[in-house]
Amino acid sequence: MAFSMLQLFLLGALGPRLVGELGVSPTVLGLTTTIGFGTAAVLSPVGGRVVDRTGPRRSLVALLLVSAAALALIGAAPGPGLLLAAVALGGLPQALANPATNKAILSAVPPARRGSVTGMKQSGVQLGAFAAGLPLAALAGGVGWRGAVWTASAAAALAALWAHRALPADRPAKAAPPRSSPMPRGAIAWLAVFSLFLGCGIASVNTYVALFGAQKLGMGPTAAAALVAVLGVAGIAGRVGWSKAARPGRAEWLPGRLAAGAVLAAGLLAAALYVHPLVWVAAVAVGVFAVSGNAVSMVLVMQRAAPGRAGQGSALVAAGFFAGFAVGPPLFGPLAESGRYGPGWLLVAGEFAVAGAVATAWAVRERRRPRTEVPA
Repeated sequence: MAFSMLQLFLLGALGPRLVGELGVSPTVLGLTTTIGFGTAAVLSPVGGRVVDRTGPRRSLVALLLVSAAALALIGAAPGPGLLLAAVALGGLPQALANPATNKAILSAVPPARRGSVTGMKQSGVQLGAFAAGLPLAALAGGVGWRGAVWTASAAAALAALWAHRALPADRPAKAAPPRSSPMPRGAIAWLAVFSLFLGCGIASVNTYVALFGAQKLGMGPTAAAALVAVLGVAGIAGRVGWSKAARPGRAEWLPGRLAAGAVLAAGLLAAALYVHPLVWVAAVAVGVFAVSGNAVSMVLVMQRAAPGRAGQGSALVAAGFFAGFAVGPPLFGPLAESGRYGPGWLLVAGEFAVAGAVATAWAVRERRRPRTEVPA
């Protein structure tokens, strides 16, 4: 999970260096997120069916090898063109990550432990944020940003070798099942819409918080990148804790409550323009509330998906999340380009508020739904 999105965390954490050394504008920096997650959103439904058919080990090995290739190409990019192409390639690992890991949990973990284990594996994404924001950003200060990205590429290749040797062998590939509708329905549809707006806000924070710290708060490149690391550590704690608490009967209400906390976090980012230290509190709050919402939604998918369709259900919800990541930064980018970060963070607060409204409406609907109805 860490490697599936490491490239985008790296681009956010190294944003001040890319703007200065590669001639990437803030708008193009946001476009990298749009292309990466747009590709992931398009491929996710197909990725879910592939995982259901071929098994998690094959999918995870492929994910890690493609991640290594995408990172290597980013490190070699002479300008924005190849950079954007490499980011598009990195959309494939993102499309495979949630279906493959959720499928592995369903096959190997007892039901009573699936919530906590899901939180732990979802925290891998934030481990990637921590790695990008602290050790790799510090390494970039010594060997340059290209050397740091190539180091991450080599680590992904080694992880692919480990996955091939350590994970249980998959069963023989199944024949393709009858094609079903690619549109989410029932609980999966509600969670996909919630994830769309949640992703819009999270993507803007991930992409621009380091640049915000450097341009508006007077922070150096390494200190600004540390904001991404702090967000990552808080996200790890939040995802593990909230996923463990997401038991049936309680889990339905958590997405709306976490989105409400995310609105507060976005408000703190806006307030940091006037009280600079609040940016650190805001980074922690984004991790604890906003980032954790995605992990809880994946627990709900495994609780609600129809038998045999956990891979596709995970992929459809992930597609909503990735679509939000594709949409959010382009909306924020022009505001960052003109230095209007205050309205930008208020836009993020509005996106989180819509996510909370959707989640709360779904929870109310679930409370009223007859218990004999089979969840979708």
